[in-house]
Amino acid sequence: MGYAYLSLGSNVDAQAHLRKAVAALRARFGEIALSDAYVFPAVGFEGGDFLNAAAVVDSDLDPFALNDWLHALEDAHGRDRSGPRYGDRTLDIDIVFYDDLVLDGPGHLQLPRDELRHAFVLQPLAEIAPDFIDPRSGQPLQVLWRAHREHGVARERVAID
Repeated sequence: MGYAYLSLGSNVDAQAHLRKAVAALRARFGEIALSDAYVFPAVGFEGGDFLNAAAVVDSDLDPFALNDWLHALEDAHGRDRSGPRYGDRTLDIDIVFYDDLVLDGPGHLQLPRDELRHAFVLQPLAEIAPDFIDPRSGQPLQVLWRAHREHGVARERVAID
């Protein structure tokens, strides 16, 4: 149906959870584009550092079905949704873009996701899809990343593949 640009993150046994998530994405969707994983501080709460990465999958699911599938994957890896919105996460996978679709809802699905403004989302996506055009700004991801206030900040990279 379309290409989904995903943001992946974890700060609880992060390397292991991200590796398992990547394996599940490959098992379900076949070949994927995968960025490096970068270490970023927690945003919105006091917590351990996150590993963040990005992936692009050629999805046969519409955005709503894909979002449901990703939530089930998070849940299978121990994602606890009972606490505060911002907190430690075993696995967090969000659809940032689905082709050039722009939508708000129903539910909490928003495309593109507002989190694109954060370096932990933008840097990995710009690595694997530098020429992808953000449908809201009309700018390629590489241009958005170069203009970001955290561009040029050295980040530790961790192998997850």
